[in-house]
Amino acid sequence: MSISTQELAMTVAELTAPGKGILAADESGGTIEKRLKAVDVASTEDARRDYRKLLFSTSGLGDFINGTILFEETLKQKSAAGVPLPELLKMQGIVPGICNMFRWNT
Repeated sequence: MSISTQELAMTVAELTAPGKGILAADESGGTIEKRLKAVDVASTEDARRDYRKLLFSTSGLGDFINGTILFEETLKQKSAAGVPLPELLKMQGIVPGICNMFRWNT
């Protein structure tokens, strides 16, 4: 995928907006399993999706977060209502993406 210099500059500006941060929501299967187990929830795909949906649709999240690093599974997931999870972030003005070593994809 090729992006223009202008698109890249706009994304960098969005990601570095003053007073906001980047949310690392790229928990691997093992990490999210531990988080869910701590509250007696089995780490099923539906449970992981519901947890992420809850996080990404939190009212006001976009007031504090300007970008989110996602786990690859999250890019393909949709809420129970059929909304892609990355779209929930975009609706709050948050740039969704996946960081893969030296490459950021959106």
